[in-house]
Amino acid sequence: MSLTSPQGKLDEAVSLATNFQSSLQDTINWLTQAEQTLNMASPPSLILETVLQQIDEHKLFVNEVNAHREQVLSLEKTGSQLRFASLKQDVVLIKNLLLSVQARWDKLVQRSLDRGRHLDEARKRAKQFHEAWRKLTDWLEEAESRLDSELEIPNEPDKIKVQLAKHKEFQKALGSKQPVYDTTVRSGRAMRDKTTLPDDTQKLDHLLGEVRDKWDTVCGKSVERQHKLEEALLFSGQFAEALQALVDWLYRIEPQLSEDQPVHGDLDLVSNLMDSHKAFQKELGKRTSSVQALKRSARELMETGRDDTAWVKVQLQELSNRWDTVCALSVSKQSRLQQALKQAEEFRSAVQVLLEWLSEAEQTLRFRGVLPEDAETLRALLQGHRDFMQTVEDKRLDVNRAATMGESILTACHPDSITTIKHWITIIRARFEEVLAWAKQHEQRLAAALTDLLNNATLLEELLTWLQWAETTIVQRDAEPLPQDITQLKTLITEHQAFIEEMTRKQPDVDRVTKTYKRKPGEAPSSLAERRGARKQQQQQQPAMQVTGGNPRLTQLCSRWQQVWLLALDRQRKLNDALDRLEELKEFANFDFDVWRKKYMRWMNHKKSRVMDFFRRIDKDQDGKITRQEFIDGILASKFPTSKLEMSAVADIFDRDGDGYIDYYEFVAALHPNKDAYRPTTDADKIEDEVDDRHAPWAFTLSSTCFCSVVLICCSSAVEFNWSKP
Repeated sequence: MSLTSPQGKLDEAVSLATNFQSSLQDTINWLTQAEQTLNMASPPSLILETVLQQIDEHKLFVNEVNAHREQVLSLEKTGSQLRFASLKQDVVLIKNLLLSVQARWDKLVQRSLDRGRHLDEARKRAKQFHEAWRKLTDWLEEAESRLDSELEIPNEPDKIKVQLAKHKEFQKALGSKQPVYDTTVRSGRAMRDKTTLPDDTQKLDHLLGEVRDKWDTVCGKSVERQHKLEEALLFSGQFAEALQALVDWLYRIEPQLSEDQPVHGDLDLVSNLMDSHKAFQKELGKRTSSVQALKRSARELMETGRDDTAWVKVQLQELSNRWDTVCALSVSKQSRLQQALKQAEEFRSAVQVLLEWLSEAEQTLRFRGVLPEDAETLRALLQGHRDFMQTVEDKRLDVNRAATMGESILTACHPDSITTIKHWITIIRARFEEVLAWAKQHEQRLAAALTDLLNNATLLEELLTWLQWAETTIVQRDAEPLPQDITQLKTLITEHQAFIEEMTRKQPDVDRVTKTYKRKPGEAPSSLAERRGARKQQQQQQPAMQVTGGNPRLTQLCSRWQQVWLLALDRQRKLNDALDRLEELKEFANFDFDVWRKKYMRWMNHKKSRVMDFFRRIDKDQDGKITRQEFIDGILASKFPTSKLEMSAVADIFDRDGDGYIDYYEFVAALHPNKDAYRPTTDADKIEDEVDDRHAPWAFTLSSTCFCSVVLICCSSAVEFNWSKP
């Protein structure tokens, strides 16, 4: 079987690491370049041509990102292979590098998707505006061309009437385009206010100016065409028709100037209404000459003494009344529009000021840091916040004033602006209430923190006073000698247990002051062995509190609390040890070795163990004897229920000759007193015992000297041995 040599594995690992490093560096460089590309990319444009160009550029970038997906996957695969052949610390490094690259890749992909979505939204909005703008401008250009092509006015009255009727139809079509024009201009202004690109602002201003100029031009030419047709009709001798056409126009325009027509609303709507009224006033001014011409013709007709003089006089009076009414209504609407414009500007200004202040207030409340642990600093912070709360309450007047202005506008609001005004009123009220509720919550938090801090300071002093008393009490009690009576000692243990329970009840207060977790007390042990184990566990799990703050009293509390705990645990250990010792002495006073021996033998039989196996296990050096301490430690380590005091007496009984050692025969003789006579004394007895040991599971191999002794004794004394003995 052929195995790869260590040198080959090393070369393979070096090649893998080199490829990984090269691929990693290339990927990082590309990620950095791609991130810079996104960072330097301009915001989505609201000009259709520009945003389409941006979308094409972004598609190329997305294709480049997708092309590098395999590179990232290959890098991850190479890194995974390299991790299996690397040291532990290198595995962590490789894993962190891969995680960093993956995180940057995921973020880049997400940013790319977000930019694509934003570009698509900008494209839809720009396309909607540009299509509406293009349709309107095309219609206006067509209308202007039509007006320019109809400059010639015939002299025949019938033809003039036909052209006048056609022109009235054109004026109706022009009037129907007024909402389209207003919507397009409003949308363009909103896009201009939203865009952050200077080129977009310039181009949108140009587009809005162009459509406004075309609209004004068409409206002006339409009015001029109407005026020329009416004059031509008048000059052709059709006085009645010209008069009727002018009166019809006055009747048609009068309802639009009525006092009942609402002109209030948001600033954009009122501005559009102002522009429309200025165009109407220009048209009204151009019709002034037609009215004067009609009046002049009417006077001439009345001077001729015709039969219809009375009718002409009535019509002239009607024209004068209608004209004066329309002029008065025009002036009145101009005044109402100026008032509405002023009110709209004040409302917008008040709303903008409130929104700016609300944004600052939200930022102030959002970026509150960690609360200080000093009472004075917390008081100053609370006072500062209450001053801020007073400012918020003062702003309520501004909110109510702005809302009242909006509600006043709603009473005479144009239908197209009702939703906008209601929206702004709802926004300022909702955000103000949100800021107010947020500020109240923070005030409650600061007040609660200050209350807790003061309570903790009081509790801290109480705990320090109690700890001073507890430490003094424990030291005084430790100085007193422990009684040698079990009843008195149990009384002291009960008193000390009550003291520890009191400390345990105060533990939550200490935890609250030091901001640590609550320590769970364990159950009280019952038996002697459990009490010993519990004492060790308590000593290992004594409370350890660390305070990172700079409060010296808090540091003193922690140190003294630990010190008192240690003193309490130490006294508890001393009391329990003394109780254990007295109970052992009480039990040892009635100690009977024969009872102990029988109990031990029953325990060995229960465990199915042999005495010789136990002795051999204790006899580490296999010299056939053990020390007293090894004997005592071995019995105690075997989990036999006894005590050191009993084992000390048992060891004295086992060590019969008092030499400090216990050999196997002393061990067996003590456990089996009737087998003491079988202790080997002669060489033959020793040989037989050695042979028995050889057949025993724990026996060791006979030495060559022992074997020679066996042969010599057999030859000289002819002693028979039964070698088939099991």
